[in-house]
Amino acid sequence: MVQLNIIYPKKENAQFDWDYYLHIHMPMSIKLHGDALKAVSIAKGIEGIEPAPVAYLALTTMQFESVQSFIDAFTPHAETLQGDMKNYTDIQPVIQFSEMVM
Repeated sequence: MVQLNIIYPKKENAQFDWDYYLHIHMPMSIKLHGDALKAVSIAKGIEGIEPAPVAYLALTTMQFESVQSFIDAFTPHAETLQGDMKNYTDIQPVIQFSEMVM
């Protein structure tokens, strides 16, 4: 099992529309990935104890059987999903695949 981590760094004057992300973009993404998507979680960065300010506004984790299963599900919809980003953020996300080990 692998995780696709989509991480949106906190940036000065950055725009991130949580309502759109949670109610429009992610339901669309979940639907388009179909059965290949095994699980999804979304975390919203909050202020912690000092001196640890929020480093990331949003952290989205999507689980797939393999990187290839993600590629197979994502590729037909890449233009739609990537094109929709402008509707909720101007932040360039950090993308990372991780192997789940525990």
